[in-house]
Amino acid sequence: MTAPTPEAAATPSPSGDARPPQRVVVLGGGPGGYEAALAARRAGADVTLIERRGVGGSAVLTDVVPSKTLIATAEWMTIAERAGELGIHVGDGTSAQQGLRVDLARVNERVVELARAQSTDIADRLERDGVRVVEGTGRLDGADRVLVDGGPVFEADAIVVAVGASPRVLPEAKPDGERVFLWTQLYRLTALPERMIVVGSGVTGAEFAGAYNALGADVVLVSSREHVLPGEDADAAAVLEKVFRSRGMTVLNKSRAVAARNVGDGVEVTLEDGRVVEGSHVLMAVGSIPNTDGIGLAEAGVRLTRSGHVEVDRVSRTNVRGIYAAGDCTGVLPLASVAAVQGRIAIAHALGDAVQPFDRSVIAANIFTAPEIATVGLSERELQEGGHRYVVSHMPLNRNPRAKMLGISDGFVKVFAREATGIVVGGVVVAPRAGELVFPLSLAVTQRLTADQVAQALSVYPSLSGTLSETARLAHSQRSWGA
Repeated sequence: MTAPTPEAAATPSPSGDARPPQRVVVLGGGPGGYEAALAARRAGADVTLIERRGVGGSAVLTDVVPSKTLIATAEWMTIAERAGELGIHVGDGTSAQQGLRVDLARVNERVVELARAQSTDIADRLERDGVRVVEGTGRLDGADRVLVDGGPVFEADAIVVAVGASPRVLPEAKPDGERVFLWTQLYRLTALPERMIVVGSGVTGAEFAGAYNALGADVVLVSSREHVLPGEDADAAAVLEKVFRSRGMTVLNKSRAVAARNVGDGVEVTLEDGRVVEGSHVLMAVGSIPNTDGIGLAEAGVRLTRSGHVEVDRVSRTNVRGIYAAGDCTGVLPLASVAAVQGRIAIAHALGDAVQPFDRSVIAANIFTAPEIATVGLSERELQEGGHRYVVSHMPLNRNPRAKMLGISDGFVKVFAREATGIVVGGVVVAPRAGELVFPLSLAVTQRLTADQVAQALSVYPSLSGTLSETARLAHSQRSWGA
Protein backbone atom coordinates (compact mmCIF):
# COMPACT_ATOMS: atom_id res chain seq x y z
CA MET A 1 0.00 0.00 0.00
CA THR A 2 2.17 2.87 -1.23
CA ALA A 3 1.63 6.37 -2.55
CA PRO A 4 2.99 7.33 -5.96
CA THR A 5 6.24 9.23 -5.97
CA PRO A 6 6.23 12.84 -7.24
CA GLU A 7 8.08 11.61 -10.32
CA ALA A 8 5.46 8.94 -11.01
CA ALA A 9 2.60 11.35 -10.43
CA ALA A 10 3.88 14.04 -12.79
CA THR A 11 3.96 12.20 -16.10
CA PRO A 12 5.07 14.12 -19.22
CA SER A 13 2.32 14.96 -21.69
CA PRO A 14 2.48 13.52 -25.21
CA SER A 15 4.06 16.80 -26.39
CA GLY A 16 6.87 16.39 -23.86
CA ASP A 17 5.78 19.27 -21.59
CA ALA A 18 5.37 18.40 -17.92
CA ARG A 19 1.84 18.91 -16.65
CA PRO A 20 0.43 18.63 -13.13
CA PRO A 21 -1.49 15.40 -12.64
CA GLN A 22 -5.23 15.39 -12.25
CA ARG A 23 -6.47 13.89 -9.01
CA VAL A 24 -8.64 10.80 -9.42
CA VAL A 25 -10.26 9.00 -6.49
CA VAL A 26 -11.80 5.57 -7.06
CA LEU A 27 -14.24 4.04 -4.58
CA GLY A 28 -14.05 0.26 -4.81
CA GLY A 29 -11.28 -2.11 -5.84
CA GLY A 30 -13.21 -4.55 -8.04
CA PRO A 31 -12.81 -4.82 -11.83
CA GLY A 32 -14.48 -1.46 -12.47
CA GLY A 33 -12.38 0.23 -9.82
CA TYR A 34 -8.93 -1.24 -10.40
CA GLU A 35 -9.22 -0.95 -14.18
CA ALA A 36 -10.20 2.70 -13.79
CA ALA A 37 -7.26 3.27 -11.44
CA LEU A 38 -4.76 1.66 -13.81
CA ALA A 39 -6.11 3.60 -16.79
CA ALA A 40 -5.85 6.86 -14.84
CA ARG A 41 -2.23 6.16 -13.88
CA ARG A 42 -1.35 5.38 -17.49
CA ALA A 43 -2.78 8.79 -18.36
CA GLY A 44 -0.57 10.44 -15.74
CA ALA A 45 -3.14 11.15 -13.05
CA ASP A 46 -2.54 11.06 -9.31
CA VAL A 47 -4.74 8.12 -8.29
CA THR A 48 -6.14 6.99 -4.96
CA LEU A 49 -8.12 3.76 -4.77
CA ILE A 50 -10.19 3.12 -1.64
CA GLU A 51 -11.25 -0.46 -0.87
CA ARG A 52 -12.66 -1.82 2.36
CA ARG A 53 -12.44 -5.61 1.81
CA GLY A 54 -9.41 -6.30 -0.34
CA VAL A 55 -8.19 -5.44 -3.82
CA GLY A 56 -10.17 -7.24 -6.48
CA GLY A 57 -13.41 -6.65 -4.62
CA SER A 58 -16.14 -9.24 -4.37
CA ALA A 59 -15.54 -10.32 -7.98
CA VAL A 60 -12.14 -11.72 -7.02
CA LEU A 61 -12.62 -12.59 -3.35
CA THR A 62 -16.15 -14.00 -3.07
CA ASP A 63 -17.89 -14.08 -6.46
CA VAL A 64 -16.41 -14.62 -9.91
CA VAL A 65 -12.97 -16.09 -9.20
CA PRO A 66 -13.96 -18.49 -6.39
CA SER A 67 -17.23 -19.62 -8.00
CA LYS A 68 -15.60 -20.29 -11.36
CA THR A 69 -12.78 -22.15 -9.62
CA LEU A 70 -15.32 -24.39 -7.89
CA ILE A 71 -17.15 -24.90 -11.19
CA ALA A 72 -13.90 -25.74 -12.99
CA THR A 73 -13.30 -28.45 -10.39
CA ALA A 74 -16.81 -29.80 -10.87
CA GLU A 75 -16.21 -29.88 -14.63
CA TRP A 76 -13.83 -32.80 -14.14
CA MET A 77 -16.76 -34.80 -12.82
CA THR A 78 -18.93 -34.03 -15.84
CA ILE A 79 -16.07 -35.12 -18.11
CA ALA A 80 -15.84 -38.36 -16.12
CA GLU A 81 -19.53 -38.98 -16.82
CA ARG A 82 -18.61 -39.70 -20.45
CA ALA A 83 -15.78 -42.05 -19.57
CA GLY A 84 -17.80 -45.28 -19.75
CA GLU A 85 -19.16 -44.36 -23.18
CA LEU A 86 -15.58 -43.85 -24.36
CA GLY A 87 -14.50 -47.23 -23.00
CA ILE A 88 -12.65 -45.96 -19.93
CA HIS A 89 -13.20 -47.77 -16.60
CA VAL A 90 -11.45 -47.86 -13.24
CA GLY A 91 -9.87 -51.03 -11.91
CA ASP A 92 -12.96 -52.51 -10.28
CA GLY A 93 -15.00 -52.12 -13.44
CA THR A 94 -17.20 -49.31 -12.15
CA SER A 95 -17.58 -46.07 -14.09
CA ALA A 96 -14.86 -43.46 -13.77
CA GLN A 97 -17.20 -41.05 -11.97
CA GLN A 98 -18.21 -43.66 -9.40
CA GLY A 99 -14.54 -44.19 -8.66
CA LEU A 100 -13.95 -40.49 -7.91
CA ARG A 101 -14.31 -38.90 -4.48
CA VAL A 102 -14.63 -35.18 -3.79
CA ASP A 103 -12.68 -33.72 -0.85
CA LEU A 104 -14.74 -30.54 -0.52
CA ALA A 105 -12.56 -29.19 2.29
CA ARG A 106 -9.53 -29.27 -0.02
CA VAL A 107 -11.56 -27.99 -2.98
CA ASN A 108 -12.70 -24.95 -1.01
CA GLU A 109 -9.25 -24.44 0.50
CA ARG A 110 -7.86 -24.22 -3.04
CA VAL A 111 -10.71 -21.92 -4.10
CA VAL A 112 -9.86 -19.45 -1.31
CA GLU A 113 -6.12 -19.72 -2.01
CA LEU A 114 -6.59 -18.87 -5.68
CA ALA A 115 -8.86 -15.92 -4.87
CA ARG A 116 -6.30 -14.51 -2.44
CA ALA A 117 -3.49 -15.04 -4.94
CA GLN A 118 -5.43 -13.17 -7.61
CA SER A 119 -6.10 -10.33 -5.20
CA THR A 120 -2.39 -10.16 -4.37
CA ASP A 121 -1.47 -10.08 -8.06
CA ILE A 122 -3.80 -7.14 -8.65
CA ALA A 123 -2.50 -5.31 -5.56
CA ASP A 124 1.08 -5.79 -6.79
CA ARG A 125 0.15 -4.41 -10.19
CA LEU A 126 -1.48 -1.34 -8.66
CA GLU A 127 1.58 -0.73 -6.49
CA ARG A 128 3.98 -1.13 -9.42
CA ASP A 129 1.96 1.36 -11.44
CA GLY A 130 1.93 3.92 -8.64
CA VAL A 131 -1.68 3.76 -7.49
CA ARG A 132 -2.20 4.84 -3.89
CA VAL A 133 -4.32 2.10 -2.24
CA VAL A 134 -6.15 3.02 0.97
CA GLU A 135 -7.91 0.45 3.13
CA GLY A 136 -11.24 1.62 4.45
CA THR A 137 -14.71 2.80 3.50
CA GLY A 138 -14.92 5.89 1.35
CA ARG A 139 -17.74 8.42 1.49
CA LEU A 140 -18.37 11.33 -0.84
CA ASP A 141 -18.20 14.78 0.76
CA GLY A 142 -19.71 16.73 -2.10
CA ALA A 143 -18.58 16.34 -5.71
CA ASP A 144 -14.84 16.77 -5.21
CA ARG A 145 -13.88 15.26 -1.85
CA VAL A 146 -13.85 11.75 -0.40
CA LEU A 147 -13.59 10.91 3.29
CA VAL A 148 -12.21 7.55 4.43
CA ASP A 149 -13.77 6.20 7.63
CA GLY A 150 -14.39 9.77 8.74
CA GLY A 151 -10.64 10.44 8.80
CA PRO A 152 -8.36 11.12 5.82
CA VAL A 153 -9.72 13.45 3.15
CA PHE A 154 -8.83 13.13 -0.53
CA GLU A 155 -9.49 16.00 -2.92
CA ALA A 156 -10.56 14.91 -6.39
CA ASP A 157 -10.93 16.34 -9.86
CA ALA A 158 -12.78 13.16 -10.80
CA ILE A 159 -14.41 10.45 -8.70
CA VAL A 160 -15.25 6.95 -9.96
CA VAL A 161 -17.80 5.06 -7.86
CA ALA A 162 -17.31 1.32 -8.33
CA VAL A 163 -18.66 -0.11 -5.08
CA GLY A 164 -20.32 -3.21 -6.55
CA ALA A 165 -23.30 -5.09 -5.14
CA SER A 166 -24.09 -7.62 -2.42
CA PRO A 167 -26.36 -10.68 -2.29
CA ARG A 168 -30.01 -9.92 -1.62
CA VAL A 169 -31.30 -11.32 1.68
CA LEU A 170 -34.92 -12.34 2.16
CA PRO A 171 -36.36 -11.30 5.56
CA GLU A 172 -37.45 -14.87 6.30
CA ALA A 173 -34.25 -16.52 5.04
CA LYS A 174 -31.43 -14.97 7.02
CA PRO A 175 -28.08 -16.62 6.25
CA ASP A 176 -26.21 -18.21 9.15
CA GLY A 177 -23.18 -19.56 7.32
CA GLU A 178 -23.88 -22.99 8.80
CA ARG A 179 -26.84 -24.36 6.86
CA VAL A 180 -28.42 -21.28 5.27
CA PHE A 181 -25.92 -19.72 2.86
CA LEU A 182 -25.36 -16.83 0.53
CA TRP A 183 -23.04 -17.66 -2.36
CA THR A 184 -20.27 -15.65 -0.69
CA GLN A 185 -20.33 -18.08 2.27
CA LEU A 186 -20.30 -21.45 0.52
CA TYR A 187 -16.53 -21.80 0.70
CA ARG A 188 -16.79 -22.54 4.44
CA LEU A 189 -18.23 -25.98 3.69
CA THR A 190 -15.87 -28.83 4.53
CA ALA A 191 -18.12 -31.72 3.47
CA LEU A 192 -20.36 -32.20 0.48
CA PRO A 193 -24.00 -31.41 1.36
CA GLU A 194 -26.25 -34.44 1.32
CA ARG A 195 -29.16 -32.47 -0.16
CA MET A 196 -28.50 -28.94 -1.32
CA ILE A 197 -31.53 -26.74 -2.02
CA VAL A 198 -30.72 -23.85 -4.34
CA VAL A 199 -33.27 -21.04 -4.30
CA GLY A 200 -33.12 -18.98 -7.49
CA SER A 201 -32.69 -20.20 -11.04
CA GLY A 202 -30.90 -17.21 -12.52
CA VAL A 203 -27.26 -17.38 -13.57
CA THR A 204 -25.82 -17.70 -10.04
CA GLY A 205 -28.35 -20.30 -8.92
CA ALA A 206 -27.96 -22.37 -12.08
CA GLU A 207 -24.16 -22.31 -11.88
CA PHE A 208 -24.00 -23.45 -8.26
CA ALA A 209 -26.79 -26.00 -8.69
CA GLY A 210 -24.93 -27.52 -11.63
CA ALA A 211 -21.59 -27.50 -9.80
CA TYR A 212 -22.86 -29.21 -6.64
CA ASN A 213 -24.83 -31.70 -8.69
CA ALA A 214 -21.66 -32.58 -10.61
CA LEU A 215 -19.65 -32.87 -7.40
CA GLY A 216 -22.09 -35.53 -6.23
CA ALA A 217 -24.63 -33.73 -4.02
CA ASP A 218 -28.35 -34.32 -4.32
CA VAL A 219 -29.61 -30.93 -5.57
CA VAL A 220 -33.06 -29.33 -5.61
CA LEU A 221 -33.32 -26.18 -7.73
CA VAL A 222 -36.25 -23.94 -6.76
CA SER A 223 -37.32 -21.66 -9.61
CA SER A 224 -40.04 -19.03 -9.31
CA ARG A 225 -40.35 -18.95 -13.09
CA GLU A 226 -41.59 -21.43 -15.65
CA HIS A 227 -38.07 -22.45 -16.64
CA VAL A 228 -34.52 -22.06 -15.37
CA LEU A 229 -32.54 -19.06 -16.65
CA PRO A 230 -35.65 -17.04 -17.52
CA GLY A 231 -33.63 -14.11 -18.85
CA GLU A 232 -31.54 -16.15 -21.27
CA ASP A 233 -32.06 -17.66 -24.72
CA ALA A 234 -35.07 -19.98 -24.42
CA ASP A 235 -33.52 -22.80 -26.48
CA ALA A 236 -30.33 -22.69 -24.41
CA ALA A 237 -32.25 -22.70 -21.13
CA ALA A 238 -34.30 -25.70 -22.32
CA VAL A 239 -31.14 -27.69 -23.09
CA LEU A 240 -29.66 -26.91 -19.67
CA GLU A 241 -32.83 -27.83 -17.81
CA LYS A 242 -33.01 -31.12 -19.71
CA VAL A 243 -29.38 -31.86 -18.79
CA PHE A 244 -30.00 -30.95 -15.14
CA ARG A 245 -32.91 -33.37 -14.93
CA SER A 246 -30.99 -36.12 -16.75
CA ARG A 247 -28.26 -35.87 -14.10
CA GLY A 248 -30.75 -36.43 -11.31
CA MET A 249 -31.36 -32.85 -10.24
CA THR A 250 -34.85 -32.01 -8.98
CA VAL A 251 -36.10 -28.81 -10.65
CA LEU A 252 -39.17 -27.18 -9.09
CA ASN A 253 -40.56 -24.68 -11.59
CA LYS A 254 -43.18 -22.05 -10.72
CA SER A 255 -42.19 -22.46 -7.08
CA ARG A 256 -41.43 -19.24 -5.25
CA ALA A 257 -39.61 -19.61 -1.93
CA VAL A 258 -40.74 -17.31 0.87
CA ALA A 259 -38.70 -18.60 3.81
CA ALA A 260 -35.76 -20.81 4.73
CA ARG A 261 -34.66 -21.86 8.19
CA ASN A 262 -32.09 -23.97 9.96
CA VAL A 263 -33.83 -26.74 11.90
CA GLY A 264 -30.72 -28.12 13.56
CA ASP A 265 -30.01 -31.24 11.53
CA GLY A 266 -31.10 -29.70 8.21
CA VAL A 267 -33.12 -26.93 6.60
CA GLU A 268 -36.71 -26.30 5.63
CA VAL A 269 -37.60 -24.10 2.67
CA THR A 270 -41.20 -22.92 2.58
CA LEU A 271 -42.77 -22.22 -0.80
CA GLU A 272 -45.45 -19.66 -1.54
CA ASP A 273 -48.06 -22.40 -2.04
CA GLY A 274 -47.37 -23.85 1.40
CA ARG A 275 -45.16 -26.76 0.40
CA VAL A 276 -42.04 -27.37 2.48
CA VAL A 277 -38.84 -28.67 0.88
CA GLU A 278 -36.39 -30.36 3.22
CA GLY A 279 -32.65 -30.59 2.76
CA SER A 280 -29.32 -30.52 4.54
CA HIS A 281 -28.31 -27.03 3.34
CA VAL A 282 -29.81 -24.18 1.34
CA LEU A 283 -28.20 -21.59 -0.93
CA MET A 284 -30.14 -18.35 -1.40
CA ALA A 285 -29.41 -16.94 -4.86
CA VAL A 286 -32.18 -14.39 -5.30
CA GLY A 287 -30.31 -11.48 -6.82
CA SER A 288 -28.15 -8.58 -5.66
CA ILE A 289 -28.53 -5.07 -4.31
CA PRO A 290 -26.09 -2.22 -5.04
CA ASN A 291 -23.71 -1.08 -2.29
CA THR A 292 -24.72 2.57 -2.74
CA ASP A 293 -26.41 3.26 0.58
CA GLY A 294 -24.65 5.50 3.07
CA ILE A 295 -21.70 6.64 0.93
CA GLY A 296 -22.84 10.21 0.30
CA LEU A 297 -24.22 9.82 -3.22
CA ALA A 298 -27.62 11.35 -2.55
CA GLU A 299 -26.06 14.18 -0.52
CA ALA A 300 -23.76 14.94 -3.45
CA GLY A 301 -26.80 15.13 -5.74
CA VAL A 302 -26.10 11.90 -7.63
CA ARG A 303 -29.27 10.47 -9.10
CA LEU A 304 -30.13 6.88 -8.14
CA THR A 305 -32.76 4.54 -9.54
CA ARG A 306 -35.59 3.15 -7.40
CA SER A 307 -33.47 0.03 -6.90
CA GLY A 308 -30.56 2.11 -5.58
CA HIS A 309 -28.36 1.81 -8.67
CA VAL A 310 -26.36 4.80 -9.88
CA GLU A 311 -27.74 6.27 -13.10
CA VAL A 312 -25.02 6.60 -15.75
CA ASP A 313 -24.87 7.41 -19.44
CA ARG A 314 -22.86 5.56 -22.08
CA VAL A 315 -19.60 7.22 -20.99
CA SER A 316 -20.18 6.32 -17.32
CA ARG A 317 -21.13 9.87 -16.25
CA THR A 318 -23.60 10.49 -13.47
CA ASN A 319 -25.73 13.63 -13.46
CA VAL A 320 -23.11 15.39 -11.28
CA ARG A 321 -20.10 16.84 -13.07
CA GLY A 322 -16.89 15.00 -12.19
CA ILE A 323 -18.59 11.95 -10.68
CA TYR A 324 -18.63 8.70 -12.65
CA ALA A 325 -19.74 5.16 -11.83
CA ALA A 326 -18.89 1.69 -13.09
CA GLY A 327 -19.79 -1.93 -12.46
CA ASP A 328 -22.61 -3.68 -10.64
CA CYS A 329 -23.59 -0.54 -8.71
CA THR A 330 -24.84 0.92 -12.01
CA GLY A 331 -27.16 -1.98 -12.83
CA VAL A 332 -26.09 -1.95 -16.49
CA LEU A 333 -24.95 -5.56 -16.76
CA PRO A 334 -23.61 -7.65 -13.84
CA LEU A 335 -20.43 -8.74 -15.59
CA ALA A 336 -16.83 -8.17 -14.51
CA SER A 337 -15.89 -7.48 -18.14
CA VAL A 338 -18.55 -4.78 -18.39
CA ALA A 339 -17.42 -3.20 -15.12
CA ALA A 340 -13.84 -3.02 -16.44
CA VAL A 341 -14.97 -1.42 -19.70
CA GLN A 342 -17.12 1.11 -17.84
CA GLY A 343 -14.20 2.00 -15.58
CA ARG A 344 -11.84 2.58 -18.50
CA ILE A 345 -14.47 4.62 -20.36
CA ALA A 346 -15.04 6.78 -17.27
CA ILE A 347 -11.35 7.64 -17.02
CA ALA A 348 -11.00 8.35 -20.73
CA HIS A 349 -13.88 10.81 -20.56
CA ALA A 350 -12.77 12.37 -17.27
CA LEU A 351 -9.22 12.97 -18.49
CA GLY A 352 -10.16 14.15 -21.98
CA ASP A 353 -8.98 11.10 -23.90
CA ALA A 354 -10.73 9.65 -26.94
CA VAL A 355 -13.88 7.87 -25.81
CA GLN A 356 -15.87 5.10 -27.41
CA PRO A 357 -19.24 5.00 -25.60
CA PHE A 358 -20.35 1.74 -24.05
CA ASP A 359 -22.29 -0.41 -26.50
CA ARG A 360 -24.22 -3.22 -24.87
CA SER A 361 -25.25 -4.63 -28.27
CA VAL A 362 -21.77 -6.18 -28.70
CA ILE A 363 -21.31 -7.63 -25.19
CA ALA A 364 -20.27 -11.27 -24.85
CA ALA A 365 -21.27 -13.23 -21.74
CA ASN A 366 -20.98 -16.79 -20.49
CA ILE A 367 -22.88 -18.95 -18.00
CA PHE A 368 -20.50 -21.47 -16.45
CA THR A 369 -22.77 -24.48 -16.31
CA ALA A 370 -22.19 -27.84 -18.01
CA PRO A 371 -22.72 -27.30 -20.86
CA GLU A 372 -21.79 -23.64 -20.82
CA ILE A 373 -24.06 -21.06 -22.44
CA ALA A 374 -22.27 -18.23 -24.23
CA THR A 375 -24.04 -15.31 -25.87
CA VAL A 376 -22.98 -12.25 -27.80
CA GLY A 377 -24.77 -9.28 -29.29
CA LEU A 378 -28.53 -8.97 -29.56
CA SER A 379 -30.70 -11.78 -28.25
CA GLU A 380 -33.59 -13.23 -30.22
CA ARG A 381 -35.99 -11.62 -27.75
CA GLU A 382 -34.43 -8.19 -28.35
CA LEU A 383 -34.59 -8.69 -32.11
CA GLN A 384 -38.25 -9.64 -31.94
CA GLU A 385 -39.23 -6.84 -29.55
CA GLY A 386 -37.30 -4.31 -31.65
CA GLY A 387 -39.10 -5.31 -34.82
CA HIS A 388 -35.87 -6.26 -36.61
CA ARG A 389 -35.98 -8.33 -39.77
CA TYR A 390 -33.49 -11.14 -39.23
CA VAL A 391 -32.71 -14.75 -40.02
CA VAL A 392 -31.70 -17.32 -37.44
CA SER A 393 -29.60 -20.36 -38.27
CA HIS A 394 -29.35 -23.22 -35.80
CA MET A 395 -27.10 -26.25 -35.81
CA PRO A 396 -27.08 -28.98 -33.13
CA LEU A 397 -23.68 -29.94 -31.78
CA ASN A 398 -24.31 -33.68 -31.94
CA ARG A 399 -23.74 -33.58 -35.71
CA ASN A 400 -20.19 -32.33 -35.17
CA PRO A 401 -17.53 -35.07 -35.62
CA ARG A 402 -15.28 -33.68 -32.87
CA ALA A 403 -18.23 -33.62 -30.48
CA LYS A 404 -18.96 -37.26 -31.30
CA MET A 405 -15.34 -38.19 -30.60
CA LEU A 406 -15.54 -36.47 -27.21
CA GLY A 407 -18.89 -37.98 -26.31
CA ILE A 408 -20.65 -34.60 -26.37
CA SER A 409 -24.33 -34.81 -27.27
CA ASP A 410 -25.93 -31.69 -25.77
CA GLY A 411 -25.57 -28.25 -27.28
CA PHE A 412 -25.94 -26.13 -30.38
CA VAL A 413 -24.80 -23.01 -32.21
CA LYS A 414 -27.27 -20.31 -33.19
CA VAL A 415 -26.48 -17.24 -35.31
CA PHE A 416 -28.66 -14.16 -35.86
CA ALA A 417 -28.06 -12.10 -39.02
CA ARG A 418 -29.86 -9.16 -40.57
CA GLU A 419 -32.15 -10.29 -43.35
CA ALA A 420 -31.18 -7.54 -45.80
CA THR A 421 -27.40 -7.39 -45.31
CA GLY A 422 -26.42 -10.68 -43.67
CA ILE A 423 -24.50 -8.81 -40.96
CA VAL A 424 -24.17 -10.94 -37.82
CA VAL A 425 -25.86 -9.19 -34.90
CA GLY A 426 -25.90 -11.95 -32.29
CA GLY A 427 -25.25 -15.56 -31.47
CA VAL A 428 -25.60 -18.32 -28.90
CA VAL A 429 -23.26 -21.23 -28.25
CA VAL A 430 -24.23 -24.08 -25.93
CA ALA A 431 -21.29 -26.45 -25.49
CA PRO A 432 -18.42 -27.37 -23.20
CA ARG A 433 -16.11 -24.32 -23.08
CA ALA A 434 -18.66 -22.24 -24.97
CA GLY A 435 -17.03 -19.15 -23.48
CA GLU A 436 -13.98 -19.89 -25.63
CA LEU A 437 -15.95 -20.93 -28.72
CA VAL A 438 -18.05 -17.76 -28.88
CA PHE A 439 -15.10 -15.47 -29.61
CA PRO A 440 -15.34 -15.73 -33.44
CA LEU A 441 -18.98 -14.65 -33.21
CA SER A 442 -17.95 -11.83 -30.86
CA LEU A 443 -15.48 -10.63 -33.50
CA ALA A 444 -18.18 -10.86 -36.15
CA VAL A 445 -20.67 -8.81 -34.13
CA THR A 446 -18.10 -6.19 -33.11
CA GLN A 447 -16.63 -5.80 -36.60
CA ARG A 448 -20.00 -6.03 -38.37
CA LEU A 449 -19.01 -9.06 -40.43
CA THR A 450 -21.56 -10.86 -42.54
CA ALA A 451 -22.48 -14.49 -42.07
CA ASP A 452 -20.83 -15.16 -45.44
CA GLN A 453 -17.55 -13.69 -44.21
CA VAL A 454 -17.68 -15.89 -41.11
CA ALA A 455 -18.43 -18.92 -43.27
CA GLN A 456 -15.47 -18.20 -45.56
CA ALA A 457 -12.97 -18.37 -42.70
CA LEU A 458 -11.50 -21.86 -42.56
CA SER A 459 -11.99 -23.96 -39.44
CA VAL A 460 -9.94 -26.96 -38.40
CA TYR A 461 -11.39 -30.38 -39.19
CA PRO A 462 -12.45 -31.93 -36.93
CA SER A 463 -13.16 -29.18 -34.40
CA LEU A 464 -16.09 -27.89 -32.40
CA SER A 465 -15.58 -24.51 -34.04
CA GLY A 466 -16.46 -26.14 -37.34
CA THR A 467 -20.09 -25.90 -36.29
CA LEU A 468 -19.72 -22.10 -36.16
CA SER A 469 -18.81 -21.88 -39.84
CA GLU A 470 -21.43 -24.45 -40.76
CA THR A 471 -24.11 -22.44 -38.97
CA ALA A 472 -22.95 -19.30 -40.78
CA ARG A 473 -23.26 -21.13 -44.13
CA LEU A 474 -26.78 -22.08 -43.17
CA ALA A 475 -27.57 -18.39 -42.63
CA HIS A 476 -26.53 -17.72 -46.25
CA SER A 477 -28.96 -20.38 -47.46
CA GLN A 478 -31.79 -18.96 -45.40
CA ARG A 479 -31.26 -15.45 -46.76
CA SER A 480 -30.87 -16.60 -50.36
CA TRP A 481 -33.54 -19.28 -50.63
CA GLY A 482 -35.48 -19.18 -47.38
CA ALA A 483 -34.19 -22.65 -46.52
